[in-house]
Amino acid sequence: MATTERLDRYRLHEHDWESFEALREWFEWEVPDRFNMAAYVCDRWAEETPEATALFVEDHTTAGDARGDGSGATGSYTFAEFEAEASRLANHLAASGVGHGDRVGVNLPQKPETAIAHVAAWKLGAVSVPLSTLFGPDGVGYRLADADATACVVDESNADALRRARDEYNIGLGTVLVVDGAPQDDERAYADAVAEQDADREAVETDAEDDALLIYTSGTTGDPKGVRHVHRMLLGHLPGVQTNANFEFGEGSRFWTPAEWAWIASLFDLVFPALYYGRPVLAYHGGEFDPEAAFDLLDRYDITMAFIPPTALRFMMQVDSAGYDVDTVEAIGSGGESLGESVSEWAEATFGGALVHEGYGQTEANVTVVENGELAEKRAGSMGLPAPGHEVTIVDPETAEALPPGEVGEIAVRYEGDPVCFVEYWNQPAKTDAKLRNGWLLTEDLARMDEDGYVYFESRKDDVIISSGYRIGPEEIEESLASHEAVADAAVIGVPHDERGEVPKAFVRLADGRAPSEGLRSALMDHVKDRLATYEYPREVEFVDELPRTSTGKVRRQRLREREGIAD
Repeated sequence: MATTERLDRYRLHEHDWESFEALREWFEWEVPDRFNMAAYVCDRWAEETPEATALFVEDHTTAGDARGDGSGATGSYTFAEFEAEASRLANHLAASGVGHGDRVGVNLPQKPETAIAHVAAWKLGAVSVPLSTLFGPDGVGYRLADADATACVVDESNADALRRARDEYNIGLGTVLVVDGAPQDDERAYADAVAEQDADREAVETDAEDDALLIYTSGTTGDPKGVRHVHRMLLGHLPGVQTNANFEFGEGSRFWTPAEWAWIASLFDLVFPALYYGRPVLAYHGGEFDPEAAFDLLDRYDITMAFIPPTALRFMMQVDSAGYDVDTVEAIGSGGESLGESVSEWAEATFGGALVHEGYGQTEANVTVVENGELAEKRAGSMGLPAPGHEVTIVDPETAEALPPGEVGEIAVRYEGDPVCFVEYWNQPAKTDAKLRNGWLLTEDLARMDEDGYVYFESRKDDVIISSGYRIGPEEIEESLASHEAVADAAVIGVPHDERGEVPKAFVRLADGRAPSEGLRSALMDHVKDRLATYEYPREVEFVDELPRTSTGKVRRQRLREREGIAD
């Protein structure tokens, strides 16, 4: 087995902390030269506690009711079983030619195969590429082509999108494995591929600086960017995740998030940190979010720590929770959009005093600001304090020089020596250089910091739309709309929405000879939904004669926001 040292600095849950300040002063980074995420989240536990549960599994997409009447598919994986299947998959990938540094797409929903595919890639020293099953052929195709992926594990629910993407983007995938579906052409069924392989494969020795993850941004300014992370990035998450989770990583801890396992937040705010500490994670595949099902899962699985986006919490506020026993919940992590005091107060009352801890991060540097209501007071409107180990400040967006307390500027994270920080944007050195200035990683988010270090989010530098926690780039939607024959021009902004925070609204100038109609409005929505992710399509479409533009031809989205009465 690859080396797995005991890294005591990350065992924050074994201490009693007097204060947040005391924790920050005590903590220091411990990053061994040799570090492989697969060895730490899977292999070592298969050796030390083989019969302990790694994953609880429920799948209600093909059978039964999502509220636990027993008719859906349920099960579990011990760490021994988890490691054995990851080894089988790794052996199949290796036999197919996948090796060190090769990119492997993981286009799966919240299923055990998702975690297994990531671990299998890391066992080989390969690089996993998370992909949402909400992506259409353009979303999948662009990312796999840009990553020059050699293999992909895809769920049957998104296999058709991948097939279209392979044709349209000429992606040279040597291996495609289909989970829970019938393979076509040169594809293989995942179950058949792993069944024929040996269940013994140790994780290779890798440096902490070896590539492990290529995860794409939402394309908020231009095409999505591949964010290159190395194995140490998991260690970079641990102090912030533990603090935000109220240190709930001891015996009996159980974890779940309703978020799809394709994003930095779901994978590294919850799934892999839990497995790093040998604690079980619930993999629940139940279709669209159902607030009653969420309460039921928290109840039946005695979940102690959940990461639940604000939109999901707002949906849960609307149902009667009296029949569910959710007192096991000790902490709820949340982030991605503003939470609001009413949600926090409701959650504390509903979950027996458990606090909702907000956090801040981004794909390039995640979980860098956190809350912990037991060690530091929660302040209204604040995202919390810089997490242990991270140096965070507010800088002038133009000069990247630190600003005094109270002034609004750009959130910046000290880059050197912080293991959570990305290495670079894949094949985009100019954009990497623009992201890193004066030793800081610039987040492109504006905020202010008070004299005690609390961070208060103000606005975004770019035009990103945050809808139900998803970060959506307007340009991708605009390009998709413009590809429709009826559209001459389009611009997209985010507009307020009671439940989702924001939703995309499109302003469309039609081609000559085309007239506005309800049918065309629906057709344009469907066109985007079919090409991009299902959460990206515009929920509103307004037909206009002209779009406001600058002298250089750029769309003035600010004018459109002003027209909608939205203040920056």
